[in-house]
Amino acid sequence: MSSANLSAHEALTRLREGNQRYAQNVRSVDSLVSHSRRDSSLQSPIAVVLGCSDSRAPAEIVFDQGLGDLFVIRVAGNIVAPSQIGSVEFAIERFHTRLVVVMGHTLCGAIDAALEAITNANAPYSRSMGSIVDHLRPSMEALVHTSLAQDPEKLRREAMRANVRASVNHLRHGSEIIERLVLEDGLLVIGAELDLVTGVVTFLDVSAGEAQPVSEARQSVPPPSRR
Repeated sequence: MSSANLSAHEALTRLREGNQRYAQNVRSVDSLVSHSRRDSSLQSPIAVVLGCSDSRAPAEIVFDQGLGDLFVIRVAGNIVAPSQIGSVEFAIERFHTRLVVVMGHTLCGAIDAALEAITNANAPYSRSMGSIVDHLRPSMEALVHTSLAQDPEKLRREAMRANVRASVNHLRHGSEIIERLVLEDGLLVIGAELDLVTGVVTFLDVSAGEAQPVSEARQSVPPPSRR
C-alpha cells in the first residue's frame, strides 16, 4: 500500500519494517495484494532506491513493497552517472518522494571486477564494462594499500561500503535539485548495504537520531567535480 507525501523518516520506517519481514521470510498482505492486482494506474513511491543490477538484490522484494511503492533504479555496482542522477531528480520532483537510498550488497561482482582491475593492470574487460569499473575505482583504490588487503572478505565488504558512500556523496553534491531539496524540503539521501546471506539491510550514516553502523576503515570521499 502506497502513501503519498510520507516524510523521509516515515518512509525509512516502512523500509525497515518491510526488510524485517523479508529477512524473516514473511510477506505482508498489502504487498501480496498489490502484486496480484497489477493496477498500473497507481504510482506513489515512498522511496527512490538506487541499487545494483544483481539478480539477488531486487529492492521491491528485499523491502517487501508492492507495485507503485518504490521508484527503483538498477545499474551494476549501484554507480551514479548522469542518467541515474536524472532518474532520481525525476522521481523526487514528480512524486514528491523524500527518501533516496543507495543500496549496495555483499558478494557484488562489480566490486570484485573493480578490485581485480586495481590489483591487476591486465584484468580483462570491455570498454563498456570498463566505464563501470572506472566509476568504482576511485572510492576503493586506497583500500588495497591498507591491512585490509590481507583479508579479501573484509576488503570486498569495505570496498562495497566505500562505493555506497561515494554514490551517496555524488547524489548529494552532483545535482542542484537534490542539494536544494536536502537543504529546504526534508529530502534524505542515505546509503545501505544488503547482506545476501541473511537478507538484512543495514542503513548507513542516517541523520540525527538514527543508528550509524559505519566501518572502521571508513574513507572520506570528496564531492565529485560537476561536469
